[in-house]
Amino acid sequence: MSSPNIKPLAHDVIEKKGNTYIIRAEKTFTQDEFDSFARISGDNNPIHVDPAFSAATRFGRTVSHGMLLYTVIWGRIQTYFPQSLQRSQYLMFPAGTYTGELMEIELHVTPTSSAGEFEIKGEIRRAADGVVTCESISVIQYSGVLPC
Repeated sequence: MSSPNIKPLAHDVIEKKGNTYIIRAEKTFTQDEFDSFARISGDNNPIHVDPAFSAATRFGRTVSHGMLLYTVIWGRIQTYFPQSLQRSQYLMFPAGTYTGELMEIELHVTPTSSAGEFEIKGEIRRAADGVVTCESISVIQYSGVLPC
């Protein structure tokens, strides 16, 4: 595992504990992002894009597309491990992610027993109460230089 070749994104924090790399970031989602993702993905479910409709649901407001959350995680993976190949993924969305709330993103990157393979456990959680809104486990193949 060579010396760093990638600087953290502005405001990202990278640390190493044992053989695990931990990447931390923050993000606040906007309704414009929900709407843009709906247009791009074709998922125009009103729970994501219609505040009036969403107000009458158990969420009480629009809620993020689950795959929008994963694109934030996958974007970080591709930033720090460019040209990596995803071998598998597991996703759960145990709670809603809403606009205007600060979210904490945390990735734990650990090498597996296979050469060049890493398991990445990701979480997105609300900063205000620590509620996890996205859980992911991805396995990637990566042959480049590690970020720290």
